[in-house]
Amino acid sequence: MSRLRDVNWTDALSYVVPVLAVLTLGLAWGRVLAPFVVVVVACLLAGAVLSAVHHAEVVAHRVGEPFGSLVLAVAVTVIEVALIVSMMLSAGGETSSLARDTVFAAVMITCNGIVGLSLLVATLRRRVAVFNAVGTGGALATVATLATMCLVLPTFTTTTPGPAFSPPQLAFAAVASLALYVLFVVTQTIRHRQAFLPITTEGEVIAVDEHAEPPSPRMTAGSLSLLLVALVAVVGLAKVESPAIETAVRAAGLPQSVVGVVIALLVLLPETIAAVRAAQRDRVQISLNLGFGSAMASIGLTIPTIAVASIWLGGHLLLGLGPMQIVLLALTVAVATLTVVPGRATLLQAGVHLVLFAAFLFLAISP
Repeated sequence: MSRLRDVNWTDALSYVVPVLAVLTLGLAWGRVLAPFVVVVVACLLAGAVLSAVHHAEVVAHRVGEPFGSLVLAVAVTVIEVALIVSMMLSAGGETSSLARDTVFAAVMITCNGIVGLSLLVATLRRRVAVFNAVGTGGALATVATLATMCLVLPTFTTTTPGPAFSPPQLAFAAVASLALYVLFVVTQTIRHRQAFLPITTEGEVIAVDEHAEPPSPRMTAGSLSLLLVALVAVVGLAKVESPAIETAVRAAGLPQSVVGVVIALLVLLPETIAAVRAAQRDRVQISLNLGFGSAMASIGLTIPTIAVASIWLGGHLLLGLGPMQIVLLALTVAVATLTVVPGRATLLQAGVHLVLFAAFLFLAISP
């Protein structure tokens, strides 16, 4: 009975917090916040993250996999793109590298942080994490292609000075990125859906969640609406907090790219929590769908949007990574490939990914 009360209390908070967070966002938007208000906004931001995870899981349970994994990934990425574009339009040339920094941070967070943490939880529980190598390998190949084409090639092109694409090159990268992302979604949800479903240790597909009845259509619609409200609150409050973050970064003498890393960490927190919860339920495939799917959506949706927004943006759009970031990306792809190919992972693979993630964070702070 006490458990039922806890669930009802949690559900009640998940409905109240997103609305309260959006109201606070409306009151705090465009204002200089006092230290106490910054703390309150941070608490509401954390509450909105937890609410987003709850409602995403409700929707995912209703629509089933692999559609459920797309819900949170696409929703968060769309709002992340809106945040990047709005900040670039408002600040002009000062944020010419913001898209690059945020997208690269998203790739490292998802492919090392989310994947590593999910494998850690799964291997501590079952010793060996089992997933479908065919579907996960296809997702990783798509992420590697998108990241190389959009974040590495601009460093080596010579049409324009600096690590930037020329307008025709940017247009090509945008169209190719969107086409690859759409092709992957079709593959994941229609053509080869079975390859992205959770499997047992014997390799049998787990098509449905047998532990609970799916929510009603009305409950699903309500959760979908509140998911969008919560995600708007997460990204909006993250932007409200960003001046305090930027001030702290400058005061600490840290590189400006750290701002993009912090924003990416905040925005991807719902997906991280959802992936860990899936790993706790022995649904490692869902965790990997969320991790690689989020990286893919971050590039495949951001670059086309930035390409369109560049019509109004002044100056060069810096997309090319530096040598250190390219090395980290190449090492991430190599390690992830060795993790994915066997279809099974142990605590060692989890540790390698988490060490890579720690290296990324450390080098972002101390390049």
